Amino acid sequence: MRIIFLPGSRRKSLSIALGPVTGALLLVTVVAAFGGAFYGGLHYAFGHAREMRDSLRDDAGSIWEQELKAQIEIVGRTRVEAEKSLDAMAGRVSILQGHVLRLDALGSRLAAMADLDMEFGVDNPPGMGGPAPTEAQQSLGTGDFLVTLADLERALQDKSDKLSALESIMMDRSLKEQTHPNGSPVSDFWMSSAFGFRTDPLTGRREFHSGVDFAGPKGSSITAVAAGIVIWSGPRLGYGNLVEISHGSGYVTRYGHNSKNLVGVGDKVKKGEIIALMGASGRTTGTHVHFEVVRNGEYLNPRGKMNL
Repeated sequence: MRIIFLPGSRRKSLSIALGPVTGALLLVTVVAAFGGAFYGGLHYAFGHAREMRDSLRDDAGSIWEQELKAQIEIVGRTRVEAEKSLDAMAGRVSILQGHVLRLDALGSRLAAMADLDMEFGVDNPPGMGGPAPTEAQQSLGTGDFLVTLADLERALQDKSDKLSALESIMMDRSLKEQTHPNGSPVSDFWMSSAFGFRTDPLTGRREFHSGVDFAGPKGSSITAVAAGIVIWSGPRLGYGNLVEISHGSGYVTRYGHNSKNLVGVGDKVKKGEIIALMGASGRTTGTHVHFEVVRNGEYLNPRGKMNL
């Protein structure tokens, strides 16, 4: 075997002659060297790849573990905040329940004042409280909370309906009290003539006196004995200056012999409102107010019906 070396530039080539055994040994050596190098490189490459894989796996596992921990912390905080919010709402519900009980108490008192047989559940405003709990308390569940809200809604609706009915009844009673003739049209007075048959002070004959006469100083205030609408204000035969008020339910009151009327037809008047000044107009022997109460055309005795 001959090996020829070709150096660079212009140097002469070098030729070495080898025997068969020496050439074979050299070839085997070269092949072994290249094979070892290849195997070493391959082993290094596989080892490096394995290290990179393990490193990536560890890094990925660490990232996922951190992310999982972060998500668990977020869920935990959210649950705690939700429980706090639910506890706060449950506290508000407890306060509302207390208000419902107070409405019960108010309704019971109003029903008693109005002498009505209306059940509101309690008779007195309840106290709420107690010692601090010795055991850990559990937050109110969502289902329990919704049930409590539904019960509270029904309770409030029931109280609202009953209080509305009670208000309507009391307003109706108040309206009747305001429009029902009661009391005296003057504050300082003395009765100069009663209701019923009497001797006419001008003719001396027996006659029926359809009202009550209250004497007093000229110009004294005359007030409405009930709320109503003025249906007459002016002179009328025998009455002089007359104010006539309709109170509904068939009731009418009349105030005669006034020196001056202070209201006109169509005016709304309240109970106790000044409607005229006392005088001696019309058929009279002196200063007074002739007061009549009429219901459905029938004269009523003011003393018997109006606590005079």
